[in-house]
This record gives sequence, C-alpha cells and structure tokens, in this order.
Amino acid sequence: MLNAVYHPIYSALPLPANHRFPIHKYRLLHDALLAQGVLQPERLHQPVPLSLDQVTQVHCPDYVQRFAQGTLDRKAQRRLGFPWSPPLVARTLTACGGTLRAAELALEHGIACHLSGGYHHAHRDFGSGFCVFNDLVLAARLLLQRQAVSRVLIFDCDVHQGDGSAALCQDDPDIITCSLHCERNFPARKARSHVDVPLENDLDDAAYLATLDTVLPWLLNLYQPDLVIYDAGVDVHQDDALGYLSLSDHGLYQRDHAVLSACQQRGIPVAAVIGGGYAKDHADLVPRHSQLFFAARDLLSQR
Repeated sequence: MLNAVYHPIYSALPLPANHRFPIHKYRLLHDALLAQGVLQPERLHQPVPLSLDQVTQVHCPDYVQRFAQGTLDRKAQRRLGFPWSPPLVARTLTACGGTLRAAELALEHGIACHLSGGYHHAHRDFGSGFCVFNDLVLAARLLLQRQAVSRVLIFDCDVHQGDGSAALCQDDPDIITCSLHCERNFPARKARSHVDVPLENDLDDAAYLATLDTVLPWLLNLYQPDLVIYDAGVDVHQDDALGYLSLSDHGLYQRDHAVLSACQQRGIPVAAVIGGGYAKDHADLVPRHSQLFFAARDLLSQR
C-alpha cells in the first residue's frame, strides 16, 4: 500500500482573488484520492514543520529570519509571488517538513508520495516563482547530515528548470540535480544543474518518454544514489496554463510509472512530490496529479 504525506494547511493559505497559484488543488487531490481508495487513511502521514534552524542548513539565515518575521522588502515579495502572511510561514515550513517525511517513508517502504512539494525555484537568499524555501534540497541535506544516505539524486521533471536546486547544489557532490525542462520557459536565466535536459516546445508523449528512457537509466547507473527525490510536476501537460509541452494524462502516467519503476528495479527508494501544475479551474489539475499516485499504487500492488 502507498504511504503518502498531506496536511490541510496546504490549501489553507488566503490569497487575493484570481491569484495564479492553484491553492485549492492540494485539498481537491487529497479528497479525490481518498474517495477512489488510492490513499488509505492509515497510510496518510501528517508532517511536522521544519524549524528555522533546520532551514538555515540550506538557506541564508538573514533571508530565513526576514521571511519568518515578515520584513522582506516589496521587491523580494514580488519575486516570491505571494503576499506575506503568518499562514504563509506556517504553510511553507510544513510543506518542507512534508517532503522530508516523504523521503523518510521512501527509505522505509521504497516509494512514498507527498501531496505538495517541488519548490525548486528557491535560492539560498531569495525566493522566486511561488517557492520560498527549497524543500527538495532541504530534505536531501538533512538526511545527509543524519547519515541516513550518502548520495541523493533530485530528478526534476517539472516544466520549469529547477534553478534554485541547481544553484544550491552546484558544488555538492552528494546532492545530484537533473532537470528535464522546457528550454523557452521560466526562468529566463537558467542555472547549471549537474545534468540539464532542455526540451523543445510542444514535445509530445512519445518524444518525451524516449528522452526519459535515455536519460534516467544512465543517471541512476552513473551516480548510484541511495535516494531519488522526484519532482513530478504536471505543468508539462498539454493544457497547462504555464507550460509549453504537450503531454497527455496517459503520458503523465507513463512518465511517472517509468521513473518509479526504474528506481524500484535498482532497489533505490524514491520520494515523489507533486510539483507544479496550473489551471484556472483547480479541479482540472486533479486527474493530472493523480497519475503519479496511480502509478505508485500500481507498482506497489505488483510488488
């Protein structure tokens, strides 16, 4: 059975009307997966928020304090994309704790999923693109500090390059970053991951999956990580509001199944986060994000 991580705070953030960030998708996804029996209440874990001290293991202490105290200047808030509020602080720390919890569960059970996460645009001393702190790097770094793992691969399939992850891990041989992303999309200025795979606009299921099938086995064999943290962003979907690729729902399922299966075949635990996905009607995102959980369920049932 699938172990997953969720907290109601993920959709509890008050945002201005017509804000672009799909805050309700987390609750809608959670409710749909429970109703379909994909998630079981006894296998649903509620995370503990990270402490500010834990966050400073990756991020600049001054930035962390200014965010926590609500003293970021207007330019920093605009770059972040969110108006500051105490609920934003609580939600951010809880979501980061959720990715760490999913990684712990993956080490225990082989596969685990987080119904949030993927805040890969957060850099050491600033946030960007709806990303305050980088949950992916935080989870990897904190597990490395505990000596629970020796090497982590952050495998990022969000449509946008994981520039924050890349910049944070550029000189770190123990956290490997790989980003498959649409080249002509946000951010305009790309960072250098350990491995970058820039993709052309309008790439369809077949071409995307062929690229994945070439890159992922090579990565896993070369770096031999003890854990994969997988960003399963669905903004690669053909109907996404902010993405320029052309994957179908079935293409998303095939992608997620391929990633989880490649790790499982090599005995590498994988913690998956849902990453980005944007639509005016937040309910449109539920079937797209659900593909990750369908793939994980199917693989676990086969095992």
